[in-house]
Amino acid sequence: MISEPEMAGEFGGVDTREVVGGFDEEPGGELRPRRPWQWALGGAVMASVLWAAALFLHGGGDRAPDLSGYQLKQDPCPSLRLKAIGEVIAPREPTTKVDSGLLRHAALDQIQCSIPLRFLAGAGESGKGWFTGYTVGITVALHKKTDPGAEFEARRRVTDDGVLPEEQVETVPDLGDKAYLLTRDNGDAELRVLDGGAVLSLDLSVFTYYQSERESESENPDENAVGDGPELPDLSLYRSAMITDMRDLMSSLKR
Repeated sequence: MISEPEMAGEFGGVDTREVVGGFDEEPGGELRPRRPWQWALGGAVMASVLWAAALFLHGGGDRAPDLSGYQLKQDPCPSLRLKAIGEVIAPREPTTKVDSGLLRHAALDQIQCSIPLRFLAGAGESGKGWFTGYTVGITVALHKKTDPGAEFEARRRVTDDGVLPEEQVETVPDLGDKAYLLTRDNGDAELRVLDGGAVLSLDLSVFTYYQSERESESENPDENAVGDGPELPDLSLYRSAMITDMRDLMSSLKR
């Protein structure tokens, strides 16, 4: 490694004649061949000068990642339409407040939120019975100092529940620089996208809820009385809708 004085402060002290000349002058004007170690020293100094110049011009490999126009000027969650998911499953719940966690830092801007969709009732019109609920989780991270590409690839199978097998991770073409669709064992699906210094995630999850006349029963329903809940759907079937809404999210962050 080149020491700090070589990089920043010693260039003016180098005798140009010693660096590039092929001979040394004796005091009486007689020329004599340069010693081999002096050739090596001159070459090392010149190489140091060129390397330091390249380091200054190109940043030594530590350049900030390209954010490709992404910005988190404001929280995108309240205005995110989720139009495609709304058409194939259910629209977002308009009356529920969306809580977002916004982080602003010199190295990273990040937003996280959870957006509920409208409940879907089961059979019957009494207002009682099983309901199916869906939630869309959104995460956007803008890396301003360090390129997230290597970590994104290394963690492509990692979830909060562990590491997924390869067959549960599908490559999604033509979406950002890289994109993967993860299908968890509980049926939830997550779409992850890397685009320059931006890492985005759209997580679609489903749950069931039993509504009875007494609130305590809805929290802990008697299985003998209410029977089994509805079968949870395979959310990877909504792959196209998730991709469409992800594209909308990506576009909204570049306006």
